[in-house]
Amino acid sequence: MSFNTLGLSPALLKAIDKKGYSNPSPIQSQAIPLILDRKDVLASAQTGTGKTAAFTLPVLQILQKTAQKGKRRPIRALVLTPTRELAAQVHDNVRDYGEFLNLRSAVIFGGVNQNPQVSALRRGVDILIATPGRLLDLHTQGHLSLADLDILIFDEADRMLDMGFLRDIKRILHIVPEERQTLLFSATFSSDILRLAKDISHEPEWVETAPKNSTAKKVHQRFFFVDRSQKPAMLCQMIQDGNWSQVLVFTRTKHGANRLAQRMAKRGITAAAIHGNKSQSARTQALAKFKSNDIRVLVATDIAARGLDIPLLPHVINFELPNIAEDYVHRIGRTGRAGAAGEAISLFSHDEEPLVRKIEKLLGKRHKIEVKEGFEPSEEAPPPPADRSIHRGGGGGGRGGNNRNRRRRPNGNSGGGNGNGGGNRSRSRRSSSSRRQPQK
Repeated sequence: MSFNTLGLSPALLKAIDKKGYSNPSPIQSQAIPLILDRKDVLASAQTGTGKTAAFTLPVLQILQKTAQKGKRRPIRALVLTPTRELAAQVHDNVRDYGEFLNLRSAVIFGGVNQNPQVSALRRGVDILIATPGRLLDLHTQGHLSLADLDILIFDEADRMLDMGFLRDIKRILHIVPEERQTLLFSATFSSDILRLAKDISHEPEWVETAPKNSTAKKVHQRFFFVDRSQKPAMLCQMIQDGNWSQVLVFTRTKHGANRLAQRMAKRGITAAAIHGNKSQSARTQALAKFKSNDIRVLVATDIAARGLDIPLLPHVINFELPNIAEDYVHRIGRTGRAGAAGEAISLFSHDEEPLVRKIEKLLGKRHKIEVKEGFEPSEEAPPPPADRSIHRGGGGGGRGGNNRNRRRRPNGNSGGGNGNGGGNRSRSRRSSSSRRQPQK
């Protein structure tokens, strides 16, 4: 299948060709026709498989076909994202694919002066990309209206609808038209989030191109058991011995990211930290230096798991495992993108062994546990199940060594909260000129 078969306009096909793409990914080939048919869509696909283009291309085509004559340009499509970086990335895609269309786009997010964003809104915007907080701020100030909104898109829908964003999402749902097309895209959908997603959409079509919460096949995942105190030295040695560049390292806390970046710099490894306490200019500068290889390591909290698109990023390191297993999928999805190979390494100490079990339960697979020579843990190794061994060896290969099999302790029961969501239910439109009639 080629993009020519999906019903896209010549202007969009020209932009696609300019970017060097010829064949759509599975998520694109399945989602684009449904969106063009004005269906609500819930789409799940692995990170790095082209989800942004899967909604950007058809939405641009719909907006172009339904463009109103005259100078007035109301906001007709809204893309909500959880992070500033992802908002900026989506906006770049919108501009690239819409290069040959008579459409205007803008991006708004916090952490920067709002005046340039307000000026862009006053000039008129067809498609707006926004983070929830800044969107609500500017709406409250009277700088934007969503009364004419036709399409509402949630990018990384699971994070957008989790409890941290739910209050803002409910407020936004009260200021957008009830009759609209709603699209939700993400790499992960928990059962609670899925119930919320269905509640804000109308008879959505489900698109799934890989098993739910799965990871890309070309990402080689490795788990190293190590004392927490030895993690910094072990990580530095692995980077130096392997002569790695463009290494994305994840920590759980902002202060932890700062400390690790400083410690690596003392070892002669150029590094920078990005997290929520950094100004937007500092985050943008650090990311630019990382992409240009001016620094070898970018240490980040989970804000970077959503929105970093670095071609051929070779290494992702979990210096600390995430508390939420789904975030592991998003973290390691920064490598192995667009079919490329990548390596995801996780360093875990004894207290993080329950987090390993959560990740394994989510992915439905056991991981081999490795121990790097020279960094053997002083604590008792986590007892593996019968089909999992502790492999002792160097960090480069991590293969072989003396295997020790121990019986795993019984897992404790864990419960999740029930997701209760509201919001007005959307109704898709069959075409630009006729609204969908209630089903008998």
